[in-house]
Amino acid sequence: MKRADLTEKILDIKRKNGWTWKYITGEIGGMSPVLVVGALLGQMKLVKPLAKAAAELFGLSEEEERMLNEVPYRGMPMPPTDPLIYRFYEMVMVNGPAWKAIIEEEFGDGIMSAIDFDIDISRQENPKGDRVKMTFTGKFLPYKYYGAEQGTPEYGFKEA
Repeated sequence: MKRADLTEKILDIKRKNGWTWKYITGEIGGMSPVLVVGALLGQMKLVKPLAKAAAELFGLSEEEERMLNEVPYRGMPMPPTDPLIYRFYEMVMVNGPAWKAIIEEEFGDGIMSAIDFDIDISRQENPKGDRVKMTFTGKFLPYKYYGAEQGTPEYGFKEA
């Protein structure tokens, strides 16, 4: 069985039972719902206790349970073709330079981690049409200036 086959099996069971992602993540628990859904869709891994909980919920075999605990090959071809995912790509392509400039001005020369990272997704009611509210937080990782000599900063933190 390939990981994509397991994802399809999980989606078939979800569909057959009429389960929502909210229900599924509530039953499995243990970490952010985004990470749990990501793991069930093949983009993340579940730690062993959560893989076991998912296997019990979905009636999976031991082999499938172990597959949920494996580090997956992550990502997708670019640019994405799904319209919703493409909008995120578009947001980064259009707003990315401004985000980069603002982050560097505030923090210095570095990046925002996509590994030490949190995301929260919620509905924000609005009389003109509800809005998707997404809050991202990621650890700032300064670039290390290798071979820095005396008087030269070793890391790219914002200089005073």
